[in-house]
Parts: sequence; C-alpha cells; structure tokens
Amino acid sequence: MKKIEAIIKPFKLDEVKEALQEVGLQGITVTEAKGFGRQKGHAELYRGAEYIVDFLPKVKIEIVISDDLVEKAIDAIRRAAQTGRIGDGKIFVSNIEEAIRIRTGESGLDAI
Repeated sequence: MKKIEAIIKPFKLDEVKEALQEVGLQGITVTEAKGFGRQKGHAELYRGAEYIVDFLPKVKIEIVISDDLVEKAIDAIRRAAQTGRIGDGKIFVSNIEEAIRIRTGESGLDAI
C-alpha cells in the first residue's frame, strides 16, 4: 500500500477529485493548508499599508491505495492539477505498512 499526498491550488480540487474517481478511488481526505515554495507569496495593500502575504492558500489531498493503482493516481492528479504556472504543487508518495478499519477491524487492503 502507498500513501499519496498532493499539495495543489484550491481551485483545482474538483478537477483532481473527479480525475481520481475516474481512476477508481473511493475515498480521499482533503485539508486546507497554507504554504509557500518558489512562489514566495505576494504584497497586498490593506487600509493604505502594504504587507507581505508569504503563506498562500493550498489544499492537501491524502489517499491510501494499493500499489497497482499508484501510477494511475499520480498521473490523474498531475494532469488535473497542472496549470503550467509556478505554484501548481507537489506530489509525495510513501509506504504504508498497515491500515485498519476501526468499525470492522478489517486490515490491509480490505481496510481501504
């Protein structure tokens, strides 16, 4: 099993969700996040004073899937989230040793 974490632009969430559903994923976890990378934020004017906004709004998507779906899921996320501009985000993949469904006690792939 693998865990895929993707940090994307918020307005791309629906497109990514639909792309993952087409691949066959049944569930995702979404968290609102703030961060910066190469974008470095931007300056805004508020009540006549300029200030730097260095944390930009992002969305973090987390999914745990079987090894055989990893490449399809990564490709779906990348295609749906890509704008071609700086700040499109990142995808991280890590190993999951075990998963347990709390309600039934199922474990492994049955739990996801």
